[in-house]
Amino acid sequence: MNARKATSDVKPMLPLRGGLDKTGSLTGIDEVKLETMKTVINITITLCLLVCSVTATAQNNGGISTQMLQQMEKQYAANPSSKALFNAIASNSIDDLSKNFKNQGAVDTNFSTETPKQSIHDQKQSGRCWMFSGLNVLRSNFAKQHKDTLTVEFSQDYLFFYDQLEKANLMLQGVIDNAGKPFEDLRLQFFFKHPINDGGTFCGVADLAEKYGLAPQSIVPETYSAENTSRMARLISSKLREFGLELYEMSASKTSAKAIQQRKTEMLSTIYGMLCLTLGEPVKEFTYAFTDKDGKPKGEAKHYTPKSFYQETVGGPINGTFIMVMNDPRRPYHKTYEVEYDRHTYDGHNWKYLNLPMEEISALAIASLKDGRKMYSSYDVAKQLDRKRGYLDTENYDYASLFNTTFNMSKAQRIATFDSGSTHAMTLSAVDLDAEGKPRKWKVENSWGKESGQAGCLIMTDRWFKEYMFRLVIDKQYVSTDLQKEAEQKPVMVMPEDPLFQTDE
Repeated sequence: MNARKATSDVKPMLPLRGGLDKTGSLTGIDEVKLETMKTVINITITLCLLVCSVTATAQNNGGISTQMLQQMEKQYAANPSSKALFNAIASNSIDDLSKNFKNQGAVDTNFSTETPKQSIHDQKQSGRCWMFSGLNVLRSNFAKQHKDTLTVEFSQDYLFFYDQLEKANLMLQGVIDNAGKPFEDLRLQFFFKHPINDGGTFCGVADLAEKYGLAPQSIVPETYSAENTSRMARLISSKLREFGLELYEMSASKTSAKAIQQRKTEMLSTIYGMLCLTLGEPVKEFTYAFTDKDGKPKGEAKHYTPKSFYQETVGGPINGTFIMVMNDPRRPYHKTYEVEYDRHTYDGHNWKYLNLPMEEISALAIASLKDGRKMYSSYDVAKQLDRKRGYLDTENYDYASLFNTTFNMSKAQRIATFDSGSTHAMTLSAVDLDAEGKPRKWKVENSWGKESGQAGCLIMTDRWFKEYMFRLVIDKQYVSTDLQKEAEQKPVMVMPEDPLFQTDE
C-alpha cells in the first residue's frame, strides 16, 4: 500500500463547533459529525503509523535494525564463556591467547639438504626485502663459484638509489604515455596512486644490476633514509604527483614531445638531488679487496667501477638465466602471465611468470638446493608466524576456537578477496626431506637481522609452505625443457591492481 496515495484520498476533516464542558466532554457537536470525526482521526493515526513504519523500513533496508542488533546481543550473551574470554583478550595479546600449546615444542632445526650459511642483513624500516633476497642469491652464487673461499657483501643503498630514480622515471613516463586518457582513467590513476614505492621483485635486481652495476657494502653503507624510507618516499611521491600533473597538462595543451621530454629530464634532476641528499651520491669508482668468511683480505685491493665490480662478482647477464614460477590457483596452470607496468625500469622487463602447482614448484626448489643454490622466494609471511621462535606453521595459532568461529577460505579464495598474497621476499636456503624424498620443512634466510627468528632465518613446515608460498626464481639449469618452453609462451597480460600482484616488501 502506498502511504502517500492513501493519505491524499482521505476527505478533509469537518470543522468542529462546540467545546468541552466542565467534565471534559464534548458539547455542541451532533452525533453524526462526531462519529465522522472519530473515523477520520482513527484513519489518520493508522496512516501515520503506516508511514512511519514504511519510512523506518526504507531507512533500515541494508542497515542494522533494532531486531538485528537484539539478535546479535542475544547470540553473544548465549555463550557462557564470553565474559571470561573478553577479560582475557582485553588484557593480553590475541596471539598469546590463541597459541596452540601442542605446537609449542622445540623447533626442529635439522635439515637434510642445506646450502652454506652466509651473513644475515637487516632491511630495517624499509620495504626492500626483494633487494636483500636478490642480492643474497647473487653473493651466494659468487661464494659457490669460488668454493666458499671468498665472500662479498653488496650495497643495498647503492642499488636502491637507482631503483628509486628509475621508478620516478617510470611514473612520469607512464603519465606521458597515458596523457590522452581522461584523468579518471584507471591506468592513469594507477601512477598517481603509486608514484614510487620500496617494493619489488627479483626482476628489478636483474635489470638494475645489469644497467648500473654493483658496489660493496663497505664502500656504500646504509644511510638513515635507506633504512627508514617512509619520510623520503612521502616527499618524493608528493613531488612526483606535482610533476605528473604538470606533464599531463602539458600534453593536453599539445606541447611538443621534445619539450615534454626536456621538462621530464628537469623534473628527474630534482628527484636525483633529493635522492643524493637522502641516500648519498652514487659512487663512480672505488678500491676494494675481497675477504674470506672470517673477514680477512684475500689478495690485493683492486680498482673498480660499479660495472666492472658487477662483472667481477656476477659475470654475465642475469636476465635470460632464470624463470619465475608462481602458484596462483585462481588461474590455469602451465600458462605464462605478465603484469603490465610491473617493472623497476621503464626500459626493463615486466614481471613475467609461469603458473605451476605447488608440487612442481617444490620439485624445482629441491633440485636447486641439492646443488647448493639458494633461491629468491616470496610468501605471505605474517600468516601464522611465531616470530619469537622463527617458526611458520598452519597450526601455530587457533584463532577459530578463541573467537568461536571458523576461517575456511582456500588459498584461491584468500587471494581473490585480498586476504592473502605475496608480502615478503626471503632467500630459500634449505629443505628437510623424508625417506621418500618428500619435503617436511623448509628454511629461508630473512632480512630482519641476525637476532630475529632462528639466527636470522625462518623455518616453515611444508603444509604452511603450500598455503602461503607464492613465487620462486629458479635458474634455468634446474628447469625441464618442457617447462622452459611453457615459460616462453606468449603471456596473458594481467593488471597490476590484481590482489596477488603486489610487490614484495
